[in-house]
Amino acid sequence: MPLFGIETEYGISVDSKGASDLMDESRALVKAYPGKSASPWYYQGEDPRNDVRGFHVDRLSQDPEDALFDAPDRKPLPVQEERADRVLTNGARLYNDHGHPEYATSECATLHDLVTHDKAGERVILAAAQARMEEKGANRVQIFKNNTDFHGSSYGTHESYLIGRDLPFPDLLAGLLPFFVTRIVYAGAGKLGIEPNGSPSVYQLSQRADFFTEEASVDTLYRRPLVNTRDEPHADPRRYRRLHVICGDANMSEFATALKVGTTWLVTSLLETGWKPPVRLVNPVQAIKDVSRDQTYKWEVRTHERGNVSAVDLQRIYLYAADNLFRGRGADTDWVLTAWESTLNTLESDPLSLDDRLDWVAKRSLIADYAEAEGLDWSSDALRSIDLAYCNIDPEEGLYYALEQSGAMVRLTKDDEIDKAITQAPANTRAAIRGALVERFSEEISRIGWSKVVLRSKDQAWVADLDDYLTPESVSIVMERLSTDSSLADFIKFVYDNGKTSV
Repeated sequence: MPLFGIETEYGISVDSKGASDLMDESRALVKAYPGKSASPWYYQGEDPRNDVRGFHVDRLSQDPEDALFDAPDRKPLPVQEERADRVLTNGARLYNDHGHPEYATSECATLHDLVTHDKAGERVILAAAQARMEEKGANRVQIFKNNTDFHGSSYGTHESYLIGRDLPFPDLLAGLLPFFVTRIVYAGAGKLGIEPNGSPSVYQLSQRADFFTEEASVDTLYRRPLVNTRDEPHADPRRYRRLHVICGDANMSEFATALKVGTTWLVTSLLETGWKPPVRLVNPVQAIKDVSRDQTYKWEVRTHERGNVSAVDLQRIYLYAADNLFRGRGADTDWVLTAWESTLNTLESDPLSLDDRLDWVAKRSLIADYAEAEGLDWSSDALRSIDLAYCNIDPEEGLYYALEQSGAMVRLTKDDEIDKAITQAPANTRAAIRGALVERFSEEISRIGWSKVVLRSKDQAWVADLDDYLTPESVSIVMERLSTDSSLADFIKFVYDNGKTSV
C-alpha cells in the first residue's frame, strides 16, 4: 500500500507588519486555530541532520534571507513556546516554521485522499487566519499558497513517500534527478520573473527552480538540493525510508497535485524494482533552471548518452517503463498512467490548452489577458500582483478560486469531502488512530508525533507506537476499540490484555 503526504509552508502577509514580525504572527495564527487539537509535538527520534548516505552533519545551512524574520532585539524563546505545534483530529500537523504557518497532511494511501487533505489544509490555515483577525488588535491577514516572496526568499512545499530501505541511495539519486528536473513541465506552479536579480519579465514554469544549487544534500533552507538526503523515516527505520522531496512547487490545481504525486510514486516504485533510466543529465541544477525559463517551450536538457533531449521525451522514458510494469495494478496507477500520457502529448502539441488543469498555464493565461487588456509590459509590477493573487487561498479573493468557481478548472474532489477531511483522517492509514486519540483523549495527551503518542492515565504514562500500523487491516482493529471503549484506561487494558505494551 502506498503512503504519501504533503507539507506546505504558506506565505503570510499582515497589514502594518514587516518581515521581522512574521515569526510572531505565524505563531499567533497557529495558536488561534479554533478546531480541536493536541500538543506539544513529540520530537524524540527526529533528527533532520541525519544523512541517508551514512553520516550526520553538525549543522544545517541557513538562508541569510531568514535573518529578515528576526527582530534585532528579539530574545530566543524556549522550544515549546517557539513552535506552536498542533495535531488535529484529522491526523494532520499544523505548526509554524520560522516566518510561515505550515500544514502537513496526514498520511494518505490514495491520490484522492491526498488531494482532498491538501485542500483541507488550505481551509484549516484560512480558518486560523480568520480566527486570528477576530482577536483584539489584530490586523488583516492574507495567506498565499506559493513558494517565493519575490525578494529572494523561498519557502517549501515538501512531499513524503514511504519507500523500502533496501533501495541503494546512488540508484535512487540517479533515477530521480532526470525525473525531478523535467516534471516541472506539468507540476510547476508558474512564476513571473527570475530571482534574485534576473529579468522580471520572464515567465517561468516553476517557482522553486531559481533556488536550487546542489544535486543532493541534507539541507533544505539554504544550498538547497534537487534530492534531499534527510534520513528521518517516521516509520520502522529497519524497513523503510521516507523520500523527502523539496524540489516541488505549491499547486493550487487538484489535477496538478495528483499528477505530481502520482507520477513520483510510480517512479519510486520503478526504482524499487531495480529499473534504471538510460540517461544522465550533464548538469541537473542548471537544467531545471533552463527548463523553467525556456520561452520556446522546447524544454531541452543535455544528457551524456543522447545529447539534447526534450523534457517531454525524457518524461516518456519513465512513463513507458511504468506503463509496461504497472498498468492494471489499481485504479490510482491506471489514472496516473493515462493522465501522464495525455498531458505529455498535449504539452508537446498545444501546451497552452492545458489552462484548465496545470497551474503554470492557468496563471500565465490570467497574466497574459490582464497585460493585453491594460496594455502592460510583462515587467510591470501590476502583473506580479496577479501572480500572487492566483495563490491567495481565500475563495473570496484568490484568482485560482475564481477560475474554479466559474468551472474553468478540472476538479478531482468535492467541497463536502474537503470539509469532512478538516476533522477526519483517512480511514485506512495510521493517521486515523492518531486523529481518534486526539478526538477522544486530547486532554490526556502529553506529547504527540507521527509515530508516537504519549498519553497519561492518572499517574501512569503510556506510549502509543504507531509504526506497525501501516495497513488498513491493522488500523481497523484499533479504530474499532477506540470507537467502543469508554475511557483511556479501558483502551489501555484492552491493549495489555492482548499481550501488547503499546497500540
